[in-house]
Amino acid sequence: MKRKLANLFIASYLAVMSFGLFSHTMEFMHGSHPAMYFIIWDMFCGWSAYENRIHIVGEGESGAYYDLSQGPWGEFNPYSDIGRRHYDYRGVNLKNISDNVLAHTEHEPMTRIFIFEENWSKKYNMPDFVWKRLYDEPKELRSYFAVRQVLTPESQVAQSNPCWLTRCAQTQFADNPRLQREAQSSNPYLSIATSNRKSSRKTDQSSADEAPLFTEQQEPDDLFSPAGN
Repeated sequence: MKRKLANLFIASYLAVMSFGLFSHTMEFMHGSHPAMYFIIWDMFCGWSAYENRIHIVGEGESGAYYDLSQGPWGEFNPYSDIGRRHYDYRGVNLKNISDNVLAHTEHEPMTRIFIFEENWSKKYNMPDFVWKRLYDEPKELRSYFAVRQVLTPESQVAQSNPCWLTRCAQTQFADNPRLQREAQSSNPYLSIATSNRKSSRKTDQSSADEAPLFTEQQEPDDLFSPAGN
């Protein structure tokens, strides 16, 4: 009986894992239920506490601004109600979207093209009844806007700024003296020391007296102490 139960458990485990691999590979029912989180491979990698949206705005010679986020044919939503430009978080193909919109619309000559990044905390995505149970304050959405890129009329990148998450990390590092000291005084890897030995045919020194090629860096005592922020 125990052998049958063990075999049944092994067969069930392999069957569930195989279905999870198939679901993740073929994108079949991978988001149908929260329980799928335990059997698919995509464990919400890159999960962020901020919601992100991308806005593309063109500045004409007259000073007027034009929305270049979507063409006259409407928004293209590849998965849900979110446009495709919002999935390009690194901004690799955003200039192609603006070029496509400008090529299929009538407009005055452009002087600059701005790519704005909008971010807000994902807690504002809660339904109203959930928000009222968790917070006493009114639900007022607060968005943060920043210029991500500035393009020339020829779609050449004239200015590029880091994304919101990178900017937050840089600000936290600049505001934490402990992290700055550790970054300057310690290296978590092995460094190679340059050998200054002169080449000769004969030597009286043994190999044990030679300087080591690898030296291990010493970690500070407070490396794992809690951060100041």
